[in-house]
Amino acid sequence: MPAKSRFTRLDAFTKTVEDARIRTTSGGIVTIASLLIVFYLVWGEWADFRRVVVHPELIVDKGRGERMEIHLNISFPRIPCELLTLDVMDVSGEQQTGVKHGIQKVQLASQSQGGRPIEVRALDLHADEQATHLDPNYCGECYGPPAPATATKPGCCNTCEEVREAYASVSWAFGKGEGVAQCEREHYSEKLEAQRDQGCRIEGGFRVNKVIGNFHIAPGRSFSNGMMHVHDLNNYLDPSQGTHTFTHTIHHLRFGPQLPDDFTKRIGGKTMGWTNTHLNPLDETNQVTDDAAFNYMYFLKVVSTSYYPLGWKSKGVPSSQGDSSDLVSLGQHGLEQDGSLETHQYSVTSHKRSLKGGSDSQEGHKERLHAVGGIPGVFFSYDISPMKVINREERTKSLTGFLTGVCAVVGGTLTVAAAIDRGVYEGATRIKKLHQR
Repeated sequence: MPAKSRFTRLDAFTKTVEDARIRTTSGGIVTIASLLIVFYLVWGEWADFRRVVVHPELIVDKGRGERMEIHLNISFPRIPCELLTLDVMDVSGEQQTGVKHGIQKVQLASQSQGGRPIEVRALDLHADEQATHLDPNYCGECYGPPAPATATKPGCCNTCEEVREAYASVSWAFGKGEGVAQCEREHYSEKLEAQRDQGCRIEGGFRVNKVIGNFHIAPGRSFSNGMMHVHDLNNYLDPSQGTHTFTHTIHHLRFGPQLPDDFTKRIGGKTMGWTNTHLNPLDETNQVTDDAAFNYMYFLKVVSTSYYPLGWKSKGVPSSQGDSSDLVSLGQHGLEQDGSLETHQYSVTSHKRSLKGGSDSQEGHKERLHAVGGIPGVFFSYDISPMKVINREERTKSLTGFLTGVCAVVGGTLTVAAAIDRGVYEGATRIKKLHQR
């Protein structure tokens, strides 16, 4: 017999000799069943360890001097592109009138022709505005107002568009350009007449300050008259141009970049509850009216939202903060180099009214009265929430937690199996004794 070690007295797992062990059929069945249960539960622990969840946090938004992108796709089947203007303004005093950069107007065929898109190159009413066939010394008249700063030839209005800009600079209505040589040369009135029954889809994106503001799509060129923002409605309300209305469909409207597909695929797909919270509530919104003097208003509450991938660590100031955001191409704003995503969610309430005033008796609200006057169009007023939501990818268990779970599964299963086997064995033994009497 080997010499006893000093650790022998510390052995908590005392052994029995082989001759004292009894192996039974029931014990083998319990052993196999317990092993299958152990494998199943360990696999469940492994799957739980590998599972990634998104842990939301709510903090105060401490960002300063940030900008954000707004992306939209809206169809207006009963108003031509030439009459639509997109303007943006905010409480800081910044205004963007007649936004064109990043925005595309897609001309649509009339509703009777199915509203199909028409080639973009056929949209421009001022296709001949460069007037290359004119005398190089030609200097067109601006018909009263000073020439716009954007004129191709300083002090001159050589195109119909430049005359329109000159009129807008002094808050004058323009109409169809009757009596304006440049517009008659470019057949502006005839081209406007050709678009009378057509529609328009406005799509694209633009960048704004991250402060309270609004953007709207309204008819006619916009300009400031004193402290008021007004639009030239002459062509829109002209009976000879047909009945234009602001029936519209909002195909898509979002603030910031869309969630990339790899974000949702990596953690289980778009049907998960957390991804369902990041929906754009105005998508596929449809509004119909036969009243030309009608106004739609959407009031949006925008909440900054960040998504941090598994194992994310900050690598400095995000590119979406500060003045560096202007260096990022449109559509890439918020997609950070460290793998994180800076975007926005929003909630919305809507209101609509006729500019002629009256009540909502047709909708069952006789007590609700509307003021008279205003600008027809679709208006979006957005407010910025002071709170920020952070969605951080995390594993449900750490490695230590996984190992602890495996030990608990093995130990617990074998303990219960031993108790069951002991009970079966004792029961079988007693039954045998009763039969031998």
